[in-house]
Amino acid sequence: MFLFFLGIIFLPLFLPEAVENSTPLNDFTRFANYAMWGLWFPLVFLSVILTGRSWCGILCPMGAASAWANKKGLQRPIPAWVRWEGTPIISFLLITVLGQTVGVRDHPEAVAEVFGGTLLLAFVLGFFYGRNKRAWCRHMCPIGLLLGVFSRIGAVQFAPKRKKPGGDRFTEKGVCPTMIDIPRKEESRHCIECFRCVNPQSKGGLFLRLRHAGEEIEQIRKHHPNPYEVVFLFLGTGIALGGFLWLVLPVYQQLRQSVGGWFIEREWYWIGESGPWWLMSVHPERREVFNWLDFGMIVTFMLGVMLILALLLTVTTGVSAWLAGRVGGDLSVSERFVELGYQYAPVAMVSLILGLGGELFAPLTQLGLSQETVGYLKAGLFLVGLVWSLYLGARILINQGVALNSLWLPLLPGVLGSCAVGLAWWPAVFGL
Repeated sequence: MFLFFLGIIFLPLFLPEAVENSTPLNDFTRFANYAMWGLWFPLVFLSVILTGRSWCGILCPMGAASAWANKKGLQRPIPAWVRWEGTPIISFLLITVLGQTVGVRDHPEAVAEVFGGTLLLAFVLGFFYGRNKRAWCRHMCPIGLLLGVFSRIGAVQFAPKRKKPGGDRFTEKGVCPTMIDIPRKEESRHCIECFRCVNPQSKGGLFLRLRHAGEEIEQIRKHHPNPYEVVFLFLGTGIALGGFLWLVLPVYQQLRQSVGGWFIEREWYWIGESGPWWLMSVHPERREVFNWLDFGMIVTFMLGVMLILALLLTVTTGVSAWLAGRVGGDLSVSERFVELGYQYAPVAMVSLILGLGGELFAPLTQLGLSQETVGYLKAGLFLVGLVWSLYLGARILINQGVALNSLWLPLLPGVLGSCAVGLAWWPAVFGL
C-alpha cells in the first residue's frame, strides 16, 4: 500500500498531460485522480461502519511511515502542544483549506504537495517523538480524528477482556501504539485496529466484539464523550461544506467581483497578482491561475460557511439540551449538549461522501443510469443518514431520562439541525 500510494501521488508528475477525452481506464493520471477521490476518499469513510479504523492500522502508508521512522528516530517524549486535543482539529482545517486553494482535486502537483507533505510530516513527527508509539496517528493526522469520530458508529469494537474501572485514559506505557490504557478502554476513536493487543490465548488484552452500528453513540455516556469531538464534528462538516459550495454557488462569484472591485477602486492592484505555487493554484497550461483575490475569497468563504453551520448546530444542540432538562433529562446542560452533539455523525458522514466523494457515483452514468436516477440514489443514501441521526438523537435523549411522550420536544431541534445539513448539501445531491 505504501508503494501504491507513492505511485498514485508522484507518478502523474512525470507523465504527459491528460488529454481532454481520456478516462481512468486509458490514462494513469485520470486513474490516480479517480482512485484518490472516487474510491479511497468515500470508501474509507464507509469502511468505518463495518471495520472501524482498520484503514489506519492495516493499510495507511502515513501511519506505516511514522511507525518505521519512530523505530529509527530519537524517541523523545511527546510534547504538550502535540498532545493537545485541539491539534488534530487545526491540522484538519489547515489541510482542507490548503487543498482547496491549490486545487488538490484537479492537479497532480497539488496532490503531491498535500499528500506528499502530509506523509513527510508523519515521518518527521514519528522520527522525533514517542517510544514505539504513533504520535502522528493519535494527535496530528488530519483524517485520523475524522475517522475516529465516525468509528463510533461502527459495528466493531475492541473491548477489554478484564475491564478496570476509572474510564478511558491516555498512557505511553503498554503495547498500544496510540497510547490507549487497554484495561480501561471505552471508546473506539483512538483504536487503529493494529491487533497488537489481541491474543486469543491470553487472559488479558482486548477481543474483537461485534455490535450493531451506532451502539456506541446511543450509549455515548458509557464511552467517554468528548467536547473536542463535537467541536470537530461541527467545524469539520462546515469547512468541508464551504470547500464544496464555493465551486458551485453563484453567490461566491458575485462576492468575488464585489470585493475585487472594491480593491481596484483603491488602486490596490496587487490583489490581481498570483502568489506562490505552493499556496494557490497557478497552472496557466490548464487555464487555471489563482491570484491573491481568489486565495483570500476561498479561505474567507470556507471559514464563513464553517462558522455559520457550526453556529447553527450549536444553537440547535443547545436548545435540545436545554429542553431535555425541562422534560426530565439528567446531567448538566453542557453534558447533555456534548452527548447530543454526536447525533449528527451519520448525516455528517453521508454528506461528506456525497459532497466531496461524489465521483464514486460517476461510473453509474456510464452504466446507463440517468443523472436524475443517480440523484435519487444519492438522495436515498442521504435519507438513510438523516433517519439514522434522528434515531441516535432519540436514543441519546431516552438514556438521558426523557420520557417517550415528551421525546418529540427536545428531539425537534436536532431534526432541524440535521435537515439544515442536508439542505446545505443539496447541490451535491441534485445540483443547482
